[in-house]
Amino acid sequence: MTTIQLKNALIQRISEIDDKSFLEAIKTILDAKSESKIISLTPELTDEIMTSKQEIEKGSYIENDLLEIEIEEWLNEK
Repeated sequence: MTTIQLKNALIQRISEIDDKSFLEAIKTILDAKSESKIISLTPELTDEIMTSKQEIEKGSYIENDLLEIEIEEWLNEK
């Protein structure tokens, strides 16, 4: 199914719906999509993200749960 065919099918299906709350839910989803914005990243931020991805691939990270335990232990030592 092409994008145009899908849009037309959705338009047809939506036009058959009489449930106001359901239509409002669909509108909320559509509004959220149209409000999303493209984020422009500086070259420095792009480099940071790429470096982070490489570190994750190498296993050079700590999971949040373990980090919280380590922080709690560190704070209790003081």
